[in-house]
Amino acid sequence: MNFEPSTEQTMLRDTVNNVLARHSSADSTDLWPVMADLGLLGLTFSESEGGQGAGPIEAMIVMSELGASTARVPLLDCAYLPGNLVAEAASPAQRRELLPKIAAGQLRPAFAHEEPRSRWPLRTLSTSAVRQGSTWRLTGRKSPVLFGGEADLLVVSAAVTDGIRLFLVDPAGAGVSRHGSATYDGRRAADIVFTAAPAEPLASLRAEEAIEAALVAAQAALCAEAVGAMTEALHITAEYLCAREQFGVPLRTFQALSHRAADMHIAVAMAHGMSVYASMALADGVIDQSIASRAKLRVGRSARYVGQEAVQLHGGIGMTVDYPVGQYFARLTAIEQTFGNSSDHLRFLMGRVAEYDMVDL
Repeated sequence: MNFEPSTEQTMLRDTVNNVLARHSSADSTDLWPVMADLGLLGLTFSESEGGQGAGPIEAMIVMSELGASTARVPLLDCAYLPGNLVAEAASPAQRRELLPKIAAGQLRPAFAHEEPRSRWPLRTLSTSAVRQGSTWRLTGRKSPVLFGGEADLLVVSAAVTDGIRLFLVDPAGAGVSRHGSATYDGRRAADIVFTAAPAEPLASLRAEEAIEAALVAAQAALCAEAVGAMTEALHITAEYLCAREQFGVPLRTFQALSHRAADMHIAVAMAHGMSVYASMALADGVIDQSIASRAKLRVGRSARYVGQEAVQLHGGIGMTVDYPVGQYFARLTAIEQTFGNSSDHLRFLMGRVAEYDMVDL
């Protein structure tokens, strides 16, 4: 198996790095058309549907570079995740209508799946949809919906009589009430209430499979983003230890601090290995929640450790909102809690212990 990036993948990495370096202080509104022009919004969509036809490895590269940047771009929340759901569950006509618009930046969807007082993995939905003649009506509450307050279209999971289905809902339509707020890492989320809201069903009747496949890919993407953030936090911390002096000598000369930085490096390397493993499994066509959970658990543990150590080694400045290390720590904390935290994934893996001959927790 070749772990070295191809020439095209290296060019992709360098292009994304250069763009984010020029727009590091920009918000998603400014960067969204730039991402669209580069073909990054539809990176994983097929070429016939307005995308680039790239795979999970390319998505991992982009998400890792995005994680290393302080720009807040909802590439996963408003392109890859809802786009993958449409690609998996929509009819050909629905895909032809929606995917090119997402890829061009003309449509920004969001996936409304999580519900209040629920834990990952979400198996039972309180939000329901009923058919009334030729239309569907959706009732329930979804929260938090990442970037749901800014979305032009909602992809909503709902319970029906024979299981779970996915629906398209106009967030500005009748029966939809949404309240947006800032998240811990400075991004946006919404609490959305549906009251007999008109909904258009996606074609697939096997929504559970589409949701699982999309969330496994999303978890792998988050792992890649976390590795990018950890790598940059480690880099900044190492530079700080070399430049900052105490008692007339650089901090790097204190053996205890050097050992802590070395431990951070090991944690990042372990997370990177599991991130690559998760993405390469997807590239091989393997949709396995166990692999995603193993990656999410390892990356989550590393993210918490590296983020905390980066702040501690910087001292008070590490907690400053405007200082990059504080921003990386906040983002790593949010990633660890998204699509299941480390405890959730450990519990999931423990439930499958009987399937393995040896387990190392």
